Parts: sequence; structure tokens; C-alpha cells
Amino acid sequence: MVRIGRRAMGCAGLVLLAQVTVSVVHAQADTAHSIFDLTNQDRKAQGLRPLEWNAALAAAAQAHAALMAQQQQLSHQYPGEAELMQRAVQAGAHFQAIAENVAMAPDVDGVENAWMHSMPHRTNILDPKMNALGVGVVERDGNLWAVEDFAQASQTLTPQQVEQEVSTLVKALHVDPSGPATEAEQACAIEKGLPPGSKARSVVRFETPDLSQLPSGLAQQIGNGQFTKAAVGACAPRANNPAFTTYRVAILLY
Repeated sequence: MVRIGRRAMGCAGLVLLAQVTVSVVHAQADTAHSIFDLTNQDRKAQGLRPLEWNAALAAAAQAHAALMAQQQQLSHQYPGEAELMQRAVQAGAHFQAIAENVAMAPDVDGVENAWMHSMPHRTNILDPKMNALGVGVVERDGNLWAVEDFAQASQTLTPQQVEQEVSTLVKALHVDPSGPATEAEQACAIEKGLPPGSKARSVVRFETPDLSQLPSGLAQQIGNGQFTKAAVGACAPRANNPAFTTYRVAILLY
């Protein structure tokens, strides 16, 4: 009976510990979202679009905030820790640009005020290119150790989605993009020249992180009136840095 009683007490202790841990996690999450809201308020005051909450960036930021609280000093990287881009990639983020703010203050207002009165941190908060944010917070000894990881986040698109995006840009140049995609995909996969048997007159290849527009000079080359039809093909990017999402494309011109 005594042994059973001890086991019951041990289980109760474990349940209590779990409840306390969950409460701490929830409190940290609430504080992180409060900082997120303040950051978007500062952006709104400057006429900037709000940032979207990004769970992958938040996970990376939370892990770094925990290290800051443990080390009791502000830093963007500690010995043995991966640098910012690698941390974000490991957490599952996809982006074209990334930046980080770190701070220690007694409360969320103190954190945000410190950032907004520091030019490098303020620049990150008000960067119009950034569209995603994750916040991590750890409370220790009455202070908040806070991290903001900003990103110009990019979507992970399938080759077919990439082709569709680029085809829309080509069509806007009054060139019909309905040529054979499989042939353009073959052209994308090779370094130079045309695929065997292709009737295309020319080919252009490029790799870009931004599918909202064609690379500089390329629009003029495609829409110069020499071509009436095109085929768009996408393939695996060659970029060596896994931190950045890029898209590799070939356009056959007829």
C-alpha cells in the first residue's frame, strides 16, 4: 500500500510539472504574439503592409531566445550554434531575404521601444520587402529575452506552378506561351543550346527568386516583336545556398 501511495504521489508530481510547463509555453506564446502585434502596429503607422505570422521563423526565434536567456547576453549567434539563415532553413522556412532583432527588457513595450529607437532594428521592422515574422520569447528573472526573425518569405511552387506564373508574364508581352512545356523543360535542364529536334528560334534561361516580374532586360528581349509564340519550362534550381528559394526557367521562342 505504501509503495502504491508513493507511485501515486510521483504521478501527481509529474502531472503538476506538465501543467506548469504547458502554462509557461502558453505564456511565452501569448507574449510573442503581443510583440508581433506591436511590430505590425509600428508598420501600420508608417503605411506598410502587416507581416504574416510564420511558424517556422517563430520556432527558430524561440530556440535562439532560449539560448539568450541561458547565456544571459544578447547575441545573434553563440559558439556551436548555426547562423541565422541555417537556423531558419532547419526550422522549415523558405525565403528570399532574412533579418533578426534581439532584445532584453522587462516587458513587451520595453522590447518594442528598444527596437524602434535603434536604427538597425527599426530598419528591420519597417523594411517594406519583409512579409513574414516569427517571434520567440523567454522570461527569466523578471526580464524578457526576445527574438524577431523577419523574412521576405517565398512560396514553394511546383514546376507546373512556376511555368504558369512565367507564362502569364510572357503573355503580357503579347507572346503566346502555349508552346510544348516538355520541350522547354528539356531546355531548362541543359546548360546551352536547344533540345534535339526543337524548332525554336531562340532560348533564354534564368534563375530568379522573384516570379512577379522577368529579370531585367529579358522582357525587352522576348517582347521585341520578333517572336509570336513561346514555351515555358521549369526545372530544379542550381543555387548552392539552400537558404534561398529560387526558380530555374527556360523559355523557348518561336
